[in-house]
Amino acid sequence: MPPSEIDLIRARLAAHPRPADLAARRARIDGLGAGYLLPPDVVVEPVDAYGVPADWTSTPTASAGRVLLFLHGGGYVSGSLTSHRHMVAQAGREAGARTLALNYRLAPEHPFPAALEDALAGYRFLLDAGVAPAKIALAGESAGGGLALATALSLREARLPLPGCLWLSSPWTDLALAGASLESKAAVDPLLSRTYLKELADLYLNGADPRGPLVSPIYADLAGLPPMLIQVGSAETLLDDAVRLAAAAGAVDVFVHLAIWPHMIHAWHLFYQEVSDGQRSLAEAGAFIRAHLDGA
Repeated sequence: MPPSEIDLIRARLAAHPRPADLAARRARIDGLGAGYLLPPDVVVEPVDAYGVPADWTSTPTASAGRVLLFLHGGGYVSGSLTSHRHMVAQAGREAGARTLALNYRLAPEHPFPAALEDALAGYRFLLDAGVAPAKIALAGESAGGGLALATALSLREARLPLPGCLWLSSPWTDLALAGASLESKAAVDPLLSRTYLKELADLYLNGADPRGPLVSPIYADLAGLPPMLIQVGSAETLLDDAVRLAAAAGAVDVFVHLAIWPHMIHAWHLFYQEVSDGQRSLAEAGAFIRAHLDGA
């Protein structure tokens, strides 16, 4: 039997293991994204979102009033506009929305709460630009998923208008690392291990409580949050972060759609140009965002 699409990605990752040096790690994740070309109809416009470097992207079918605000993954220490630009553009295409991706500050140079402050600045930038909150989808992948959720919680506590929906892809929601899948999926996850996640958490927390609701929103009161789509691969050590989050949100009457994609690895959306389930999962996210931003 020939290898599956995701097995080919696994082999590529295994051939280029994560380096020890932080600068090299950042270059590695940027390289994963930079290897994919943007379609010629994607327009990219750099912008300063209240001090946060950001990218607008749009495609010809994007609605001017519908915006996907995206927070990249990378464990709070890496990832950038470069690493995720191709995937964000495709998500915007599927959602029929413009996208605003934020290049939030990274640890260890800028530990918690710097990333959260930047995410809130990006959201306020959209509101002040006249974008209706009900037309904003707040989204993130991995650490960015946890950050998106923390952003929504902060908006709720500040009594600011909430976005129309949340899209959380492989979200890292528990920096205390209590999920059982950290062990049960350790042999099949090619990207994230308990040891590595502990290193990332320590750099980001810089002494903050790992169970604090704005770093580990799995422990927060989630009542009143917008509808959320949670996507996760079955081959992820963070599987339990997603499953437990869905249960916690559903228990307080938040509308939740949990999609567990068989055989998929962490952040499989990044490889959508080679992995059909990456394309399909982005289409699923786009359909969810369209439905909820259009008032369904």
